[in-house]
Amino acid sequence: MTRLFGTDGVRGLANVALTAELALDLSVAAAHVLADRGEFAGHRPRAVVGRDTRISGQFLEAAVVAGLASAGVDVLLLGVLPTPGVAYLTGALDADLGVMLSASHNPMPDNGIKFLARGGLKLDDAIEVAIEKRMREEWQRPTGGDVGRVSPYADAVTAYASHLVAATPEPLRGLKVVLDCANGAASEVGPRALREAGAEVISIHADPDGLNINDDCGSTHLESLQAAVLEHGADAGFALDGDADRCLAVCQEGNVVDGDQILAVLALAMRDEGTLVKDTVVATVMSNLGFVHAMKGAGVGVRQTKVGDRYVLEAMRISGYNLGGEQSGHVILSDHATTGDGILTALKVLQRMAATGTSLRELAGVMTRLPQVLVNVADVDKSRTDEDAVLAAAVAEEEAALGDSGRILLRPSGTEALVRVMVEAPTHDLAHDVAHRLADVVKAQLAL
Repeated sequence: MTRLFGTDGVRGLANVALTAELALDLSVAAAHVLADRGEFAGHRPRAVVGRDTRISGQFLEAAVVAGLASAGVDVLLLGVLPTPGVAYLTGALDADLGVMLSASHNPMPDNGIKFLARGGLKLDDAIEVAIEKRMREEWQRPTGGDVGRVSPYADAVTAYASHLVAATPEPLRGLKVVLDCANGAASEVGPRALREAGAEVISIHADPDGLNINDDCGSTHLESLQAAVLEHGADAGFALDGDADRCLAVCQEGNVVDGDQILAVLALAMRDEGTLVKDTVVATVMSNLGFVHAMKGAGVGVRQTKVGDRYVLEAMRISGYNLGGEQSGHVILSDHATTGDGILTALKVLQRMAATGTSLRELAGVMTRLPQVLVNVADVDKSRTDEDAVLAAAVAEEEAALGDSGRILLRPSGTEALVRVMVEAPTHDLAHDVAHRLADVVKAQLAL
């Protein structure tokens, strides 16, 4: 049986794959699993529920709330709020469970359900498996005063904005910034937090109508942000995704600053402040080799994990590191957040700019990105990627030719019958040639 939970909750086409019935069943099962684990012992259980701006979030929110309340859980409705805001308030309000309704950067017709444990932490795989097993089971329903109460929490945006500003002690006066809110969950709180921190803010794509989230805007479509930065003569621009857990940037010249570069800027800032735990940053195997070289040259260690912010978080939690992230713009500052937080990331980059009087272009220039080519090879037996001797020999030959100046990564897709061939090299032409030579070998050796 295919698991419902993916790497970041349950996602799918709203009202087809992700229905109100499924949302209700998942919520009831989550309440039962947490109750059996003793999470609710000695008190009335409480959950907080937030959502992004997708119109489907309205009926899914109603279904989640119905499921939780019918299982005896009191619910605080946070309304439209970023995923990291829901995570923060799960901890700040001492809730037993947090629920976020969002499909992040996915197109508007999709939606998703993400459960957060006490303290705003992502659920362990074992708990997700237990929730799936408990769905649609027979259960003793509470009655009378034992059913859950549902209340709005009107201070959600204010509380989260105050938390973000408190995490940014350096005033941002004198900085002009463009913020692309992706017509998503940060459309209100994002500009507010940056303004309260002292920046002059021009917000774009901050008029959600339930249908326009991520529509040619946000972190997956940077063109309008680049244009706005140049038009307004801004010092920097930042693009969030639909639930604002990721952030990409644009310098004053309109050039993109990706997640690796942002991570490098913040790693050096924290090292200089003496706050970077063990002088180490956590990244994934997809991080550009230029990032690894830059950190090594600066005396900062790099711990690399599998792709996915949950693996970055896991490594940070196990070893006590306090900075990690991905090339896609998920940046985790665990001194202030339990998940990636796009608004916090923007604030911290601006704080570094203000403290040093240095432009974002100069700060990001600490690393030189190596050209990177990614080729997806479809219709192959991805399970044999690490076993085929001919493929292994071809990779070894190309790696020997590249030496320390490049890198090769073959990664089976987690959801499709394909293998991703990623090559970094000193020139784009060389990376392209190596990637396509290896793609041909993958196709020949692993064809279905």
